Amino acid sequence: MEQTSPLSYCPNLPAVMDRLRALFERRAVDQAFAVMDTPSPALADFAAGHPAGYCARPDPTERIAFWNAHLCRRADVFDDGVASAYLSECDQGLYGGIVGGEVQYMAHPENGWISSMVPPLLPRWSESDPLTESLAVDTASEAFARFRRQLDTFIAGAAGKFGISHFILIDGLNFVFELIGATNTYIAMYECPETVRQAIDFAFDLNVTVQEAFFDAGVLVEGGTCSNMVQWIPGRIVTESIDPFHMTSVDDFERWGRQPVERILDRFDGGVIHIHGNGRHLLEAASTLRGLKAMYLADDRGFPLAFDMLPEIRPRVGDLPLVVSCGFGQFVDALAKHTLTGGVLYQVNGVPDAVTANRIMDRVRAYRC
Repeated sequence: MEQTSPLSYCPNLPAVMDRLRALFERRAVDQAFAVMDTPSPALADFAAGHPAGYCARPDPTERIAFWNAHLCRRADVFDDGVASAYLSECDQGLYGGIVGGEVQYMAHPENGWISSMVPPLLPRWSESDPLTESLAVDTASEAFARFRRQLDTFIAGAAGKFGISHFILIDGLNFVFELIGATNTYIAMYECPETVRQAIDFAFDLNVTVQEAFFDAGVLVEGGTCSNMVQWIPGRIVTESIDPFHMTSVDDFERWGRQPVERILDRFDGGVIHIHGNGRHLLEAASTLRGLKAMYLADDRGFPLAFDMLPEIRPRVGDLPLVVSCGFGQFVDALAKHTLTGGVLYQVNGVPDAVTANRIMDRVRAYRC
């Protein structure tokens, strides 16, 4: 008997989950996977009304209406994607706001996001600063209350149609950035390392509180986490950032990054990470993180495209599932030439329409390296 999907914007969800399980269990290193991004009138409307830059605090009801309009086109595309809304407002500003920061918002017309951030909360500190006395995980804060209201609004608005994606952790040195800024954080690693470690320990508790609230709200779909990065993955999976170490040595990552990342991945059922163009020196070290399920390779100006680098990157990370973005022309050309790297989820941009997407996906599902 054919299984039915609990999400109307992903009518082939059971088949998609089967394929994605094989990918994340590392049983599909000879296969290719793809998410086909077709034109979105809702995104064009958002871009027309939201110039890039700072903006007012968004209304959750308007935000879920955007996601509904943006994701409804996914119902006609039978690829390896799982439609989900991303809580982009629950970015740095959520975590910084919970500890008293002034939350600011910024519109991103290219992807429909409204992100959040806070200016540094504290002046540069010294080793003698009583950090633990000045910070508290305040679940009664307005920032946490806004998060819960938005989460409830999103869950109600998405019900039966699309999922709610996990959203970024702000822990480790990322959280120290929130407290004193990036430059002072790098200085503090050497001048007052114990205070930095206190902040990292606090950040673990803060992030666990936020992420437990997210998962406890009932966001799992068929026992798995929806993801703007990896689409859907079994278990309670967090999305981690190691961005601060893109500007450091591998030794600094091993000293300051590995333990906090592995600690929080252990707290849940694992996690995924992203690496920017200037962080590719971390590939070997990051790929061995305990609990890591997949890695997104981001593209940045001034660096070779991750898609073009895949033949070089694959042996550096072993059989770790990878995610990359690419253009429709690039992807179709590599598919025709049989040069796609296996064990990769390709986010294909610029797909003309659903009919074209579905025709290409027939070839993708049949592809073997």
